[in-house]
Amino acid sequence: MLTEIRIDGLGVISSAAAQFDAGLTCLTGETGAGKTMVVTSLHLLSGARADAGRVRQGAARAVVEGIFTVDGAHDAARDETAKVLESAGAQLDEDGSVIAVRTVGSDGRSRAHLGGRSVPAAVLGEFAAPILTVHGQNDQLRLQRPDQQLRALDQFAGDAIAGVLRRYRLAREGWLRARNELLERTAHSRELALEADRLRHALDEIDAIAPEPGEDERIVAEVRRLSDLDSLREAATGAHDALAGGADGYGSAAGALDALGTARARLEATDDPALSGLVPRLNDAIAVVVDLTTELSGYLSELPADPGALDTLLNRQAELKTLTRKYAADIDGVRAWAQEARDRMASLDVSDEALAALAAEVETAAVQVRETAKKLTAARTKAAKKLAAAVSSELSGLAMGRAKLEVVVRPLVAGERDSAPITIDGADLHAGSSGTDDVEFRLAAHSGAQALPLSRSASGGELSRVMLALEVVLASSEHGTTMVFDEVDAGVGGRAAVEIGRRLARLARTHQVIVVTHLPQVAAFADTHLVVSKVDDGKGVDSGVRALTSAERVRELARMLAGLDDTETGRAHAEELLATARAEKDEGEDRSA
Repeated sequence: MLTEIRIDGLGVISSAAAQFDAGLTCLTGETGAGKTMVVTSLHLLSGARADAGRVRQGAARAVVEGIFTVDGAHDAARDETAKVLESAGAQLDEDGSVIAVRTVGSDGRSRAHLGGRSVPAAVLGEFAAPILTVHGQNDQLRLQRPDQQLRALDQFAGDAIAGVLRRYRLAREGWLRARNELLERTAHSRELALEADRLRHALDEIDAIAPEPGEDERIVAEVRRLSDLDSLREAATGAHDALAGGADGYGSAAGALDALGTARARLEATDDPALSGLVPRLNDAIAVVVDLTTELSGYLSELPADPGALDTLLNRQAELKTLTRKYAADIDGVRAWAQEARDRMASLDVSDEALAALAAEVETAAVQVRETAKKLTAARTKAAKKLAAAVSSELSGLAMGRAKLEVVVRPLVAGERDSAPITIDGADLHAGSSGTDDVEFRLAAHSGAQALPLSRSASGGELSRVMLALEVVLASSEHGTTMVFDEVDAGVGGRAAVEIGRRLARLARTHQVIVVTHLPQVAAFADTHLVVSKVDDGKGVDSGVRALTSAERVRELARMLAGLDDTETGRAHAEELLATARAEKDEGEDRSA
């Protein structure tokens, strides 16, 4: 959850800090005091695009710092954030918290830090995504988009959709790969045939020479050795003579072996223990000299006696150079190029047999796509009924008692220019990465009303309540995340405002909930009440954030009740509102216990 935030130079806020606890936290304040800047700062910490226009006038930069803990989050969220932290090399604080910082310069440049490490802003988004959800007024508009409605349905269905969706995507990936290869071979058969001929000619040339791994380097070393053949033979022969003597035609002088043998015989002929004790060492020396003599003999025997050996190597070297001039810098590179060419040749076969086999592979893959797409549609259709019933039930508690939400799952028909349509039950459908389904939320605002898409049927206040009801339903399977709502109660009043407060308080039992609100009925349910206040000294406006005491909270609620903070009536009404909210929260906790 979010435990603390510090804001410097953002909008009307010169410098402010606030601490957040678990449960429901409400932020209130006069219009223009800077409440939205708190939400903007959280958007920045979530990796949102930086806007230099948000930097406080006269300030060089805006800085937002947030401290997060992930201990209370659900397992999946903890795992995701742990991966992000590890990949970024981020460091945890001593208490296990993580510090995220976003800096936005007045020139528009942005920098991000996570756990003491400089990271791209996108990494902040990856870190915050599992543990922080920010709902602003623009998020309510996004709820009208089909892709967001599809995402909400899949999130509600959970594992019932996730497994099928993974299988569909794997099948679709294989189908598209085979399909694209077939289309390429069919459409470019002449070009592919010419390329195959060029590769075949090159492979024939390489196979005719048949280079061995590292052969070019070995030949260079051998040519250098043969070029110095006479001097090498003379050096090896002289060393051999010095060790073994000149018997076998090398001369008449005695060698080191003879001298060592004589020395050993003389020492063995004495009775002096000191001298006879040297015999083992002479034996070791003789063994070493024998080994050296044997190696020198082998070296001499392996030296080419054929005067044409050097010419043979030079001719082979010339053959290899023809390959390295054309295909790679060395022979190992040539062999690697040849393997790649053989692999490429396998994909260039445009014979009737090869095309028929590939077409059969495409159809087999298409069958798998169809089957998984149908299962995905069936799972979504089943989940859609449950989601519609759950959200409609929540709406009944938000002063929309006769409103009904319908979740419609229908085929996503392929357009005329669809690059990869798939035929299912006789219809050409678009096989997107999320399936072949189009999901649409429809709202019947009252009994007897026709259910229409949200974009056509919901007012601003109704859309806010639909979003809140959806969040309450979706949140049932996840615990520990932080949810931020910016004026989710816009366009709402009266009994509906009380119900929104109650729903937010219920959501706060399993989540940390932060709400920016203008409504005292909502603020009364808060576990923590923060106020954003502004001061205008004639030179500019400055805002700060502070937590309210019980007495201050009564005055703030009285102010929100049509500015009645200076009257006994207003304070009495505020106290009554607090007492009612407290009683309803206690009753709700008893029911959930």
